[in-house]
Parts: sequence; structure tokens; C-alpha cells
Amino acid sequence: MQQLPSLSPPRPLNPAPPVLPPEWLQWVADCLMWEGEPASMRAVMQSAGLNPAACEAAIASVLASPAFIAAQKHKQMQRKLESLMASHQKLLDSAPAYREIERRRGVSREELLERYVLGCRPVVLEDVAADWPALQRWSPADFATRFGHLEVDVQVGRSRDPLFEQNKGALRQRMRVSEFVDLVQSAGDSNDHYLTANDEMLRRPEFLPLLADIGSMPPLCDPSLLPGAASFWFGPGGTHTPLHHDTLMLFHTQVVGRKRWRFISPWQTPLLYNRMGVYSPIDLDRPDFERYPLFRQATVLETVLTPGDTLFLPLGWWHQVSALELSMSFSFTNLDIPNQFSYANPSIGNW
Repeated sequence: MQQLPSLSPPRPLNPAPPVLPPEWLQWVADCLMWEGEPASMRAVMQSAGLNPAACEAAIASVLASPAFIAAQKHKQMQRKLESLMASHQKLLDSAPAYREIERRRGVSREELLERYVLGCRPVVLEDVAADWPALQRWSPADFATRFGHLEVDVQVGRSRDPLFEQNKGALRQRMRVSEFVDLVQSAGDSNDHYLTANDEMLRRPEFLPLLADIGSMPPLCDPSLLPGAASFWFGPGGTHTPLHHDTLMLFHTQVVGRKRWRFISPWQTPLLYNRMGVYSPIDLDRPDFERYPLFRQATVLETVLTPGDTLFLPLGWWHQVSALELSMSFSFTNLDIPNQFSYANPSIGNW
């Protein structure tokens, strides 16, 4: 074998920077889609102990990725939709009375349809339930007397689960009505236990006597459809429903106690970080502006329902509801106009 000549070896090649794991590459892509600054991204990555050269290479590779370039085109189309929604909301905000939830009496069918349903604006109807026997009859004691021997599905343990509404199925527990009434009355203010629309109590014939306590209905409602379109809500003060939108229009009548309702227009959906189903992760009582900075731009409307008030909730309006004291209420969706709609709900979760 021939001996190698005595030559100075070339300088060693710089080793390629290590490739970051997929979760970091996805984080880079997410940040870039949110128009994050590469310098800030590098600082976060390096503070996590990542190789500086690998950080630079990851950002460059994502920016050059065909998939990211294609995603940027779709982002432009989404931004156009968002700008249209924001412009429409700006127009609504310019109305002097926009931030007030109207309280009305004597609203005709025609006005309810044109001004509130097709106009997509919430309203409180103060006179709809004036003849309801429920206003004089319903109470925890009455509920226990008439139905105490029956069992109901209720949600228990809500205070231990931050996603209690999304996980309501796992929190379902069956107990006698008398037990639940005792729990509500003895526990004080709490979000831990609640009988809600999702428990579908009124689909059971043994609870139909409650419907006999319902009197006149708003215009646009078909009373014959009520048994399959009514829901009963009962819980202590302190119960709340997180920020979400329903998939149809509804009326909600407060019978016992008071509830605070807060609303955000569907035109402001892009500000609410809706990444899972019909829910927003934002808590209106404790908004995290650092994590959800776009929410600073949202306009929140508010009203308090007292016994006898009936709220019309228009299509797509976001709302968060809190019971200010022990509460019984009744919601119904038996409109005699089309009230079924479809949504392309996300299933991303928070990230």
C-alpha cells in the first residue's frame, strides 16, 4: 500500500446544526403565522437551551417550506374575511346605543323578526312571561315537593375542572331531585354543581308538569314544539357558563333569582381565539391579555336578567353567563322559522 504524502489536512467542515424536534418546528411555524418577530423567537428558543445555529436553521427552513408558503396564501384570504368582519363591527360600534341591550315591551312579531332576528341583535322582552304560573310557583321547595323522588342527571365537580363545560359528560352524576335541592341550598355560592340544559330533564315525561307552568310565548314561537325544545336550569349563586356561542337562536326566561349575561358580537369572533368547538378560552372575569392580546379590541355588552325577563339570543352571539344568586330559568328554541344551522367548528385546542 502506498504511503500518503505528507500534506497539511484541509480545515474541518463545520458540523451541520442539529435538527430541532417536530414540536419546535411547529412552534416556529405557529409563531410565524402569528407574525412573530424572528428575533423574539430566537430568544425564546435559546432560553430553552436550544442550539443557536439550530434555531436560525429552523426559522429559515420553515420560511422556505412549500407547506408554509401555501399556508401564507390561505392566511391572506382569512385576513380578508377578518377585515370584512372588523369593518362591519366598526359600523355597529358607531351606533350611539350599540352598547346597551334594549329592554322592550309589546314587541310585535314583525318587529321581533326584522329588528332582532334578521337584525341579529339581543333584546330583553319584559312582558312575555307576565302570565306564567312558574313565576309564582317555582322555588327549590316546590321543585323538591313535586319531583323530589325522581332522579336527574346533574353536573358535579365543575370547580375541579377548568374545562368543565367541554367535559360536562364526564362530570355527570345522577341523584334524586331532593338531594340536589339540599345540595344547592346548603352549599352557598358555588360553580361546583349545576342542572343545565345539557341534562335534558324536560325530555322525560315525568317532568312535563313543569311545562304546564309556562304561559304565553314570544311571537315567532310555536307552542306545539315546546316539549322537544325546552330546557330547565337550576343551580346556586356562583354558577357560570363559559364564553361560547350556541348553534341556534333561543329565548331564555329568568324565573327565580338573577343572572348576569355578557355578550360579544359574532363579527368579533377572530378576537376570541376560538380553537375548540363553540368555546373561547377567554374568561371575561379574568381576561389574560398577555396570552390573548387581540381580545383587547372586543366590545362586551352586558345585562342582568331578573324574574320575568325573557332574553332573545340571536344567532352566533358569544355569551358568558353567571348566576348572581340561586337561580331557576327556562330556555326554549321552538321558533317557527328556520333555526338549524351548520358550523365548521375547529378542534385544535389551545396551543
